[in-house]
Amino acid sequence: MSPTQTNLTASTQTASIQTDSRNPQATSSIQHHQILIVGGGAAGITTAAQLLSQNQSLDVAIVEPSDRHHYQPGWTLVGGGVAPIEQFTRDQRSVIPTGATWIQDSVTQLDPDQNQVQMASGRTIRYDYLVLCPGIQIDWHLVKGLKEALGQGGVTSNYSREYAPYTWETIQNFQGGTAIFTHPSTPIKCGGAPQKVMYMADDYFKSKSNVGVNTQVMFCTAGAKMFLVPAYSTALEKIAARRNILTRFKYDLKEIDADRQAAIFSVTTDQGMDEVSLHYDMIHVTPPMSAPDFIKQSPLANAGGWIDVHKHTLQHVRYANVFSLGDASSLPTSKTAAAIRKEAPVLVQNLLAVLDGRSLDASYNGYTCCPLITGYHSLLMAEFDYDLNLVPSFPLDSTKERYSMYLAKVHVLPWLYWNRMLKGKSFEADLLKPINQVVHR
Repeated sequence: MSPTQTNLTASTQTASIQTDSRNPQATSSIQHHQILIVGGGAAGITTAAQLLSQNQSLDVAIVEPSDRHHYQPGWTLVGGGVAPIEQFTRDQRSVIPTGATWIQDSVTQLDPDQNQVQMASGRTIRYDYLVLCPGIQIDWHLVKGLKEALGQGGVTSNYSREYAPYTWETIQNFQGGTAIFTHPSTPIKCGGAPQKVMYMADDYFKSKSNVGVNTQVMFCTAGAKMFLVPAYSTALEKIAARRNILTRFKYDLKEIDADRQAAIFSVTTDQGMDEVSLHYDMIHVTPPMSAPDFIKQSPLANAGGWIDVHKHTLQHVRYANVFSLGDASSLPTSKTAAAIRKEAPVLVQNLLAVLDGRSLDASYNGYTCCPLITGYHSLLMAEFDYDLNLVPSFPLDSTKERYSMYLAKVHVLPWLYWNRMLKGKSFEADLLKPINQVVHR
C-alpha cells in the first residue's frame, strides 16, 4: 500500500511544527501539516476559510509567497479607467483565515508518493491531505517580442497588474487608427476578459474621445467563435456587429514587431496554416497561459499539464488525498473566481468526508460565471455549466445586456469577494435579495 493510500485513513492531528505567520521565515527544515493548501489566491483562501469555519481544530497551512492579495477581476475596471489599481489589493496577511498557518514560500517540487512538497527555501513540508490551487502561469515568452514591447508604444495587457493602468493610459491617449484585441489558443483565466476591455475601449473612442470615426477596432481570436456557449456567442456577435468591430477567427498571435507596429498571427485556414501581419496603433494582448511549471513537471498533472482531478468530486484521479480547484485544475470549465465560489464548497465537503472516512457525495456541476462588460453602462452576465446550459442567478434573460448587471460587477461583486467569499461565507439567498431588487428597478 502506498503512502498516499495509507493517508486516507489518517486521523485528525495537530501539526508537529507550526510556521509563525507573524514571522513566516522562522521555520525548521521539515514541517508537517494535516491539510496543506498550495496557493493563497481566491481558491486557497476561500477553501481554508470554509474548512476552518466547519472545524476550527483542523491544522490548515497555506503556501503563498506574495505579501499582497489581488482581486484580479478588477483589473479590467482598472484598464477601462473605472477604478484605481489600489482598490483591488489588500495585504495578504489580512485575508489569511484565523487559525490557518501562512507559509510565505514557493513550491518547487511535488512528491505525492511521499506526501511532501519541496520549497524554494529548501524546506520540506509533509502533509496528510493536499489541496492544490496555485493559479495559472502567464507565458509572456510564447509571443515573440511581447515582453520587450509591453508598456510602451500602445502595447498593453490587463493580465498584468503592472500594465493594467497603462491600458487606460493608452485608451485615453489613443488618436485613432487600428486597435487590436487578442485571445490566444490556450486556456486562460476569465475567458471573457479579452472582449471586456475591447468593448470599453470602443465605447470610450466613440462616446468620450470622439476618435471612433477614425478608428477600427479588431478582435483577433484563436477560437472559431466569440464565446464557448452558443447563446452568448450569438449575443456577442450581434454586439460586435452593432459596434462595427471586425472579428477575425482562428487568428493566434505569435509575435509583436514593435519597430513596425505589426502583430503577426498564425491563421488556421482550410488549406492549412498561414501567417498574417496586421498593423496596430494600439494592441491589448491576452497572453498564452498554462499550469505552473512545478505542476506540469509533477506526477499529479494530466497530459495537458493540469492537475488531474475528477470533474465532479475535485479529488485527484490517482492520489485520493489530493484535491484541486481553480485555474490550475483540469476542471473543464471557464477559469473564473465565480467558478471557485461553487467549486470550494464541493471540495471542502468531499475533503472532510475523506477525512472522516465517508463517501464523497458533493458534486460540482461546472457552474461558472463571466460578467461580460459590453460598455460603460452595460453588461451581459454569462452563467453556464459543464453542458453549456444557461444557469442564470436572476429571473432574467441573461443573453441581454443590462445596466443593473454592470452596477453589480463594479460595486457588488468586489464587496462580496472581500467580505463574504474570502471569509468562507455564503452569499446566496438572503444576500442576493437586495441585488435582485436592484435588477428589477
